[in-house]
Amino acid sequence: MRSAAWVVLGGIACGAAADVRLAGVFGDHMVLQRDAPIPVWGTAQAGEAVRVSMSGVPRSTRSTRAGVDGRWQLQLPAAPAGGPHVLTVSAANTLVLHDVLVGDVWLCAGQSNMEWTLAQSSNAAAEIAAADHPRIRHLKVAHRASLRPQDDLDSAAWQVSSPATAGQFSAVAYFFAATLQRSLGAAGVRSVPSVPIGLVNASWGGSHIETWTSPRAALTDAVLAPVVQAMPMDAAAFAAGQAERALAAVRRWQGDLPLPAADGTAAVAQDWSSAALDDQAWPTLAAPQVWEEQGLPNFDGTLWYRRRIDLTPEQAAGEAQLHLAMVDDCDQTWVNGQRVGGQCQWDAPRRYTVPAGLLRSGSNLIAVRVVDNGGGGGFHGQPAAMRLDTAAGSLPLHGAWKARIEAPLANTEPGFNDLPTLLFNGMLQPLTPLRLRGVLWYQGECNVPRAARYAQDFQHLISDWRVQWQQPALPFLYVQLASFLPLANNSLQGSPWAELRDAQRQALALPATGMVVATDLGDANDIHPRNKRAVGERLAALALRQVHGRRQVAANGPVYRSLRPLGGGRLALRFADPRAGLAVRGGGDQVAGFAVAGADGRFMLAQALLRGTGVVVWSDAVPQPRAVRYGWVDNPEQSNLVSRAGLPASPFRSDDWPLRTQGVMPGF
Repeated sequence: MRSAAWVVLGGIACGAAADVRLAGVFGDHMVLQRDAPIPVWGTAQAGEAVRVSMSGVPRSTRSTRAGVDGRWQLQLPAAPAGGPHVLTVSAANTLVLHDVLVGDVWLCAGQSNMEWTLAQSSNAAAEIAAADHPRIRHLKVAHRASLRPQDDLDSAAWQVSSPATAGQFSAVAYFFAATLQRSLGAAGVRSVPSVPIGLVNASWGGSHIETWTSPRAALTDAVLAPVVQAMPMDAAAFAAGQAERALAAVRRWQGDLPLPAADGTAAVAQDWSSAALDDQAWPTLAAPQVWEEQGLPNFDGTLWYRRRIDLTPEQAAGEAQLHLAMVDDCDQTWVNGQRVGGQCQWDAPRRYTVPAGLLRSGSNLIAVRVVDNGGGGGFHGQPAAMRLDTAAGSLPLHGAWKARIEAPLANTEPGFNDLPTLLFNGMLQPLTPLRLRGVLWYQGECNVPRAARYAQDFQHLISDWRVQWQQPALPFLYVQLASFLPLANNSLQGSPWAELRDAQRQALALPATGMVVATDLGDANDIHPRNKRAVGERLAALALRQVHGRRQVAANGPVYRSLRPLGGGRLALRFADPRAGLAVRGGGDQVAGFAVAGADGRFMLAQALLRGTGVVVWSDAVPQPRAVRYGWVDNPEQSNLVSRAGLPASPFRSDDWPLRTQGVMPGF
């Protein structure tokens, strides 16, 4: 057996002739940013000479030497849109990348609505079949949470858009690129190819903004700084601290009941699915409602729910259907000690058949063992979706259930929301040398409970990313949260969802930002609306207008500017950019979605009419209005003020009264 002597230098394994390597973002089919110096970087033997060139780009050969830590970086000269090129890196060995294009590179970040694939979106089969766009390229950055900033990415590969690949692209990013590319080519001139677009998709469903925040930015925040300063050095230290905190949370919640063992196994041997078990001493949880909202913040692990129901002989006869809304993440379900079903999918409705003969007249026991691997845990959905359908009618199952913890999740490494900075460290830090055209951002749903803080957090993130990428004017285009939750749940007296949308709107105060309003594109029953085409097209319109200078492109809906009293309890509202005009979606001049309040702060539904370049608002129930709000509810899909181009107005408020989420902080 042959052996070789290796030394570790600066975290890089080096031998007598260590191979030169490119950073993980480089690969065949990639796109590099046009009209700007092109950074190229990687690792090699310490002190080794590295030579880089790109075919088709005049005077593109550049050389450097690897530092003592084995890292090297250089810049190739700026190049216009075009390709394909061949990128060659030579040192002790030679690397050759083929089919490299020069065009526009967009970082696409956020949570699940950015990660949502084309295959999961509306009209997916037809869209995928038409996805033959060889000059659109997509790189999915592998999920990685890290306690410390990383130098490189986990392995990933650039994909060329085609019917064979595009189904796994970010749908929002794909539609953005396809729309933008059609407009950036020379319209009607077949001999001029479209501008290549590279999409670097660094997104993770369920992620909070704090985990995308850099250590530099977090250390300037009074709430996050002590958390970052106390972050464990490695996974073992994290696991020990997490176990201690989890057991403390169990003690606080379930009191004197026996605790789970330190190794994560159950402390008691009873069959918790048995109807004979005495659960009177167990605490209760409301269902459907995730347990994080009921005194178990940040608890991940295994928890049992139990519910007793009394049935008549007629209800107990025959087969029944058990509906348990949705369970985050996994469940195993028993009726009277017999398992009737189970699955692992946080957003899938649970419906299990209860076979004839299992139910009985009198008391019956439903037991559900829930395993939550991160984020929200327990039942969620609509109360009506929790019921037992019998031959003699339905019995509601929403409300109080007995509950008890079996064991906290034995985390050996941090989950992506456990601490701030983790996804920046693992997924974005390695990309910071890359030259970008701009950023696309779709995130915020997971920050709704602390929406008031999002106004500062989001603006800090934008400003800091511009520092991290050393591009002070880096365009930052983002999507305001779509409408969500049942209309029946809307309240005029306050909404965390409205507060988050307004926090997003406030970021428009920063230069080179743009916001897509998506309140008309949501789904009351699904936090993942499937119409990603319209979102991508609106982002592309923003890019054309704000980044590429196409001032004739309609990209914004009405933006509230000011109000003035008219007398008689009426208020006149003015909007920015009157040239864009005002209209009502569906026609007419009656605007829905407004509410007004007097000095008591109680908002009442208002009437509103278009009047010239403004809107007049009033309510007979509020003779002396002091404040006006528009679309200020969880689900503002019925708010219908739009521009003449049909783009919706952002929700807004004229008051500065305290927010419902004021003072709510992250629970690290």
